[in-house]
Amino acid sequence: MTMGRVKRTWLHVLQHTLNPLTLRMARRGAGPFALVRHTGRTSGRTFETPLIFARVPGGFVAELTYGPEVNWYRNLEAGGGGEVVWKGRPYAIDGISPMPSDAGRRAFGPPASWLLAALRRHEFRLLREATPGAARGKAG
Repeated sequence: MTMGRVKRTWLHVLQHTLNPLTLRMARRGAGPFALVRHTGRTSGRTFETPLIFARVPGGFVAELTYGPEVNWYRNLEAGGGGEVVWKGRPYAIDGISPMPSDAGRRAFGPPASWLLAALRRHEFRLLREATPGAARGKAG
């Protein structure tokens, strides 16, 4: 079995077992989970994906555990943004920027930053929060 197939299988298992639970928690603003709403690149459908983000001035830091090929990330990039629901409050996102590994890990604070370093996580992105007047109609 190739690594690509193992990764796809693992993502499928997560999508059908852990994601429904974390999705409910993220919608309620419970636990460490945030919700990212994004529009499908080809379907045009709105999707919700539960994730763990770090809140920073100007937006949110995402660690790309499964790389930049995951659908939520590709959809945000293709659509020029989306929406993050953080602690029950929606924030429009109007762009994504690469973030240096050290800064990305630090954004999560201890002990999460220590774990990310131990796991050699190095792909971080800043999801930029839209300015209030510019955000209208962009999220989705």
